[in-house]
Amino acid sequence: MDGVLNFKPGQIVSLECGDACLHSEVIQVVEARQICWVRPLMLVGLVSQQWPEKYTLSDLRDGADLLWPLSLFRAALDTEVISLLTQLQSMDSDRKDSTIASRQLRDFVDRVWAAFPSAFN
Repeated sequence: MDGVLNFKPGQIVSLECGDACLHSEVIQVVEARQICWVRPLMLVGLVSQQWPEKYTLSDLRDGADLLWPLSLFRAALDTEVISLLTQLQSMDSDRKDSTIASRQLRDFVDRVWAAFPSAFN
C-alpha cells in the first residue's frame, strides 16, 4: 500500500483486509487530499486457506460509494479480476437481496477501519 499511486477514473483497484479483498472502480482521485472516490464492485472472501479454489463472491454494484485514503488501495491485476468480473456478470440473473450486500460491505468497512486507523486521521 505504499508508493506513488496514479489511479485513473475507470481503473479497478483492490483493498485487502484479512481474508477479504474489495475490488472497486475508481470514480475520481482527489490528489490534494490524497483520497479516492471508488464504486465497490465485488467483495471476494477466502473460504479456509484454499485460495483460489475456495472463495465467496459478493456483488456490491448496487451499494454505496466510498471516499477513502489512496494509501489503502493498490492497482488490481488483470489476472486476478477478469475471471471474477465474468462471474459477477453471470450473477446478474440471480441478483441477491441488496441488504445482504450492504451488510457485507459495512462489515468489511468496519474491519478496515479497525485494521488501519491511522489512514483515517
